[in-house]
Amino acid sequence: MKEPVRCAWGENDPLMQQYHDREWGVPVYDSRALWEKLMLDGFQAGLSWRTILNKRDAFRKAFCGFDPYKVAEFTEQDVERLVTNPEIVRSRAKINAVIKNARAYLRMQEQGEDFSQWIWSKVGGKPIQHLGPIPTQSELSQDISKQLKKRGFSFVGPVIVYAWMEATGLINSHHPDCFRRHL
Repeated sequence: MKEPVRCAWGENDPLMQQYHDREWGVPVYDSRALWEKLMLDGFQAGLSWRTILNKRDAFRKAFCGFDPYKVAEFTEQDVERLVTNPEIVRSRAKINAVIKNARAYLRMQEQGEDFSQWIWSKVGGKPIQHLGPIPTQSELSQDISKQLKKRGFSFVGPVIVYAWMEATGLINSHHPDCFRRHL
């Protein structure tokens, strides 16, 4: 059987291939899952996504399944525990950002703003079909980054936001010949 055509980044590494084929670009509508992915994309800044995928289960364990209610209660003792955990990325700034972002996420909920509805409204409720060279950011990701920061989020710059939007299916950036493009 002939291998399907994929985006070039998902062709040669089995872990990246599995991620490409099963997750990347699949629209995510669950608020908590969207928040988790944004937190993981924040951890990825300056690293390869493969590194984050390899550590994803450890991140989930360290951050209580990315339950924002639990993470929002983390203390300085939790931060100290996490910066010494060799199974995750031990960046104090990124760890603190996840805790801060859990609190911001919950504030949005308390104010009646559903995270999923909010982000999907930015793309008109359906994935943007991107063609052509893939940018690292866009006017939309810059705007969303600013709006997230106004809501109290951090480690959500426009490059991180753009990558997150692609990964969660808000933007379809699969290559036109990729078998995932039209699924």
